[in-house]
Amino acid sequence: MEDKQTAVIIPARYGSSRLRGKPLIEVGGKPIIQWVFEKAVQATLADRVIIATDNRQIYETALMFGAEAEMTLESHNSGSDRIAEVVERHPEIAYIVNLQGDEPMIDPENIDKVIRLVKFDDSADVSTLVTEIKDKKEIENPNLVKCVFDNNNFALYFSRSKIPYERNEGHAKFYGHIGIYGYKREALFAMTHAPQTPLELTESLEQLRVLQMGMKIKVDTVDEKPIGIDTIEDLNNFKNQVLTGVNR
Repeated sequence: MEDKQTAVIIPARYGSSRLRGKPLIEVGGKPIIQWVFEKAVQATLADRVIIATDNRQIYETALMFGAEAEMTLESHNSGSDRIAEVVERHPEIAYIVNLQGDEPMIDPENIDKVIRLVKFDDSADVSTLVTEIKDKKEIENPNLVKCVFDNNNFALYFSRSKIPYERNEGHAKFYGHIGIYGYKREALFAMTHAPQTPLELTESLEQLRVLQMGMKIKVDTVDEKPIGIDTIEDLNNFKNQVLTGVNR
């Protein structure tokens, strides 16, 4: 496996119910997808970075700023499915990072952490990150997915609900999930070729399919939570960071 590649693949689609054409929105003179790409190429453990899209304009824009890019089918239901299509064309890719195309504030060191977890732990099928949360509103917010994990840092469950439930207060720590994943090649195909599971359909969380299939997700804790750009408010927050030089 020493000659096998590790690829960061960035799924990017034009259609978005809240911010249509989001990857192409310019901030600081660059489209958002370029900000994400430039963070990804700073990951020292990644051999290559590929933008996977179903939109010709995103594809051509990616090529213009020097990215490797591939067109994919429009029919995919998720970024994981889009990534799997690309990986199927490349037998040399053994480890994959799914980095969302709306995460321009991701820390490249966190990309490397995801790679280490899945590449150097034989018992891990998938890897991801969490961050401790203490704000009560965040803990109760169903849009922020929570995670509980065992003593060996393998995920036990993810939920939009507050987990664990505090029957006895003062013992629990709460962790919010950061939506970046690392996959072993075989695990990515096993997940994307399998039907959705009841837990996944109930909570609308793709990672629950992985757990319900019996695969193992290795978790690492980081101090910062990157903020994806889903709303106008998120976009303005990122613009302010760029203007003040916070995001580099």
